[in-house]
Amino acid sequence: MSEPEVSRVMRLKVWGDNACFTRPEMKVERVSYDVMTPSAARGILEAILWKPAIKWHIKQIDVLKAIRWESVRRNEVGVVMSTDLAITAMKKGSGNLGVYVEDERQQRAGLFLKDVSYTIHAYFELTEKAGPADTVIKFQEMFLRRAEKGQCFNRPYLGCREFSAHFEPLLQGQELPETFNGLPERLDLGWMLHDLDFSKGLPNPRFFRAVLEKGRMTVPRFDSNEVRG
Repeated sequence: MSEPEVSRVMRLKVWGDNACFTRPEMKVERVSYDVMTPSAARGILEAILWKPAIKWHIKQIDVLKAIRWESVRRNEVGVVMSTDLAITAMKKGSGNLGVYVEDERQQRAGLFLKDVSYTIHAYFELTEKAGPADTVIKFQEMFLRRAEKGQCFNRPYLGCREFSAHFEPLLQGQELPETFNGLPERLDLGWMLHDLDFSKGLPNPRFFRAVLEKGRMTVPRFDSNEVRG
């Protein structure tokens, strides 16, 4: 079996006022990881360019600003509309589908990141769904053109949809932004969510040991032995 064709490493700078890359172990309370997760980075790239013919791989994430926190308490609705009630109402032609906010309101705390900026280093490979006209060069140029114009299928976000992300491509030969020099030389972030594995149907979270070295986090391939789940 031949190796899939891969692109050169593409670099995208992203930033925003707030971010929340939620730790799954925190359950209902939204507490962010210290740094953007690979799955969040992939989501930003796919918001700019996604096709069945390509698959993104995150190679490295650079931290460009200090890791700063912001604690927020918010009112949220604690239930979702019932699928069974909706089906029953559709069959009968009527039904009570309302969610009464005053009865279902819950106050929850969130620990978010503040004033964030990252450089995403990533590449894509052609999948088995690529056609004869699909080439690496074609999608590279398409991605850069869309990123330069600010085009996206949906607004990229930093972990949560409420935290919109600004973005710009870093072109080949362009000087890369320097990482924040106030970080420790080496910072162990513990086990971080890499992405979800859907190979067996249901989503299975997989993790890797995240380490910041001089503000840079190297991301192993999803199928490597360093990723566990």
